[in-house]
Amino acid sequence: MNAYLDVSPEIVKALAAGAPIVALESTIISHGMPYPENVATALRVEAAVRAAGAIPATIAILGGRLKAGLSRDEIERLGKAGLAVTKASRRDLPRLVAEGMDGATTVAATMIVAALAGIRVFATGGIGGVHRGAERSFDISADLEELGRTEVAVICAGAKSILDLPKTLEYLETKGVPVIGYRTGEFPAFYTTRSGLALEERAETPVQIAARMKAKWGLGLGGGVVIANPVPENMAMDAKLIGATIEIALAAAEATGIKGKEVTPFLLAKVKELTGGESLESNIALVLNNAELASKIAVEYAKLA
Repeated sequence: MNAYLDVSPEIVKALAAGAPIVALESTIISHGMPYPENVATALRVEAAVRAAGAIPATIAILGGRLKAGLSRDEIERLGKAGLAVTKASRRDLPRLVAEGMDGATTVAATMIVAALAGIRVFATGGIGGVHRGAERSFDISADLEELGRTEVAVICAGAKSILDLPKTLEYLETKGVPVIGYRTGEFPAFYTTRSGLALEERAETPVQIAARMKAKWGLGLGGGVVIANPVPENMAMDAKLIGATIEIALAAAEATGIKGKEVTPFLLAKVKELTGGESLESNIALVLNNAELASKIAVEYAKLA
């Protein structure tokens, strides 16, 4: 184990037994929604993982220590601190560790800590990607680079629909990252099940997905895998409505000069405001859905590993 990493006793025991484990990010706690809803949602997601047969390992940086597996009190600490906690990606980890600070992990940072701990499956809401207008701003999420190098399977509802989805898929292809549609041949667009973008890979069962994960890493190819799991149909938002809402949010971000890693939280908050909270309900539903699927995949991968 890495000298900067703390693994909870439950996760240590699970790793030793080869039990299925699902990593969970912590930015959804600090930056995803207000307290106490953020804590309640995090605990619901952990419960969904357990109900589907795996063990949850929520990941964060606390007091400069990389943490794999948080206690109820630690989740509460992140939830109460909210936006005061640093949103931590790969570049932020050295500073947070060296200075003994707290950090809520993005997809990229969660993948790093999960891999250090030996956890191969990670459930999140949606991955980051290529931002709209990236040909001018060069704003591309570190999540995509991490997927190109770190051996963790990420179960998500596609990429956030505030992004440039065609460019995001092109970037993943360049990095050699398989994007597997779970019971769909189309890349889901976070709040909606459809984006109009066809996927080359589709899987019908967690068994198939686990087998592809094992084959990829067994071949020494490295890097991650994206499992695109559409939001449940009954919780999906109207595509035209969410599209128009995102355009308004993007215009607001440009008008206020929001840049860098603050763009995504700003846009998600604006979309929530404009939809009267409907987007947040959809977000919670898709995270729970992803946690359930991730657990089933982790169970099957544990059998192979």
